[in-house]
Amino acid sequence: MPRKKLPKTALPRIYFIDKEIASLKYPNGPALARQYETSLSSINRDIAYMRDMFHAPIEYDFFKKGFYYTDPTFRLTVGVGPAGFARADDILALGMAKELLELYEGTPIHEAALNLLESISAPFKSMDSEWFKERIVIPQAAAAPMNKAVWNDLVAAMRENAVVTFQYRRGNSPLEKDGTVAPATGKVSRELRRVRPYQLLFDRTSWFLYAYDEDKSAMRMFSLSRVQDINRTGAFFKIPEKFDYRTQEGMSYLGIFSGSKTHRVTIEIDGDAEWIREREWAPDQRIKEKAEGIELTFTTNQLQKTLEWILAQGPRARPIAPRELVEQWKQTVRAMAKRAEE
Repeated sequence: MPRKKLPKTALPRIYFIDKEIASLKYPNGPALARQYETSLSSINRDIAYMRDMFHAPIEYDFFKKGFYYTDPTFRLTVGVGPAGFARADDILALGMAKELLELYEGTPIHEAALNLLESISAPFKSMDSEWFKERIVIPQAAAAPMNKAVWNDLVAAMRENAVVTFQYRRGNSPLEKDGTVAPATGKVSRELRRVRPYQLLFDRTSWFLYAYDEDKSAMRMFSLSRVQDINRTGAFFKIPEKFDYRTQEGMSYLGIFSGSKTHRVTIEIDGDAEWIREREWAPDQRIKEKAEGIELTFTTNQLQKTLEWILAQGPRARPIAPRELVEQWKQTVRAMAKRAEE
């Protein structure tokens, strides 16, 4: 009986059959079954499926006692159809997807997703499908370690809208050599937090929990690398209509950390500013050309991140507005100059 649905394990075998038939070797069923170490009935079902669903022009040559394509140019790997034939750019996309999965390394979904992509791309291994590995590169970046159990517990809690508690290491708390929290040394090293987990956010190689802190009655951002000992409280919450981090008013594109106030920022940048012109820093940004550079203006609720961005540009960037940002920048620059003289 021909298949109506293709098992996931059959896909690599079908591409193997395609390769053998297209090679003009005129393979027959027993030979294919022997080479792939599977049953003849599986091979026969695969060939029937290829004819019915892939529209493969397979015929049997009784003189050469094997299968062949009536159209010698036909290959499952060079077309596009309902069966998911792969073109060269599809194969490249699969390979790049595996590379991009490194962003999720340390989470349980990394291994599962990687295994899935490996099974899908397995038929293309012999087709120069990984040529790009040394040519299209995602450089390694500094990333904070994360406990897989923490990820699992938070994902499960979000799915059920469950209130949780956890121990949270503050930013000024020391770490032991194995990455665990060191005993308190005059400062509070850990705090018990009770939160409603809304979203997991990825920012610059690290994962964060965006949650409502019930004790502080406010939204908070927690680094997953500092979260320990998650426990269910038995309580549940109704997720609010505007829970999504991305719906905040005045969001610019400087990471995930934001404030409660919205500001209209203007920054003067001298010298070559092409790399700034070609990027979008906020939805409402405006760029004014000047004799010595540009003037960048946008709305943001990320004043601290804006300050950090300006400082990263060195002496060629300075804020013009708002006054609060200008004063913070001046204070920081003076402190840095004083430090440089020490």
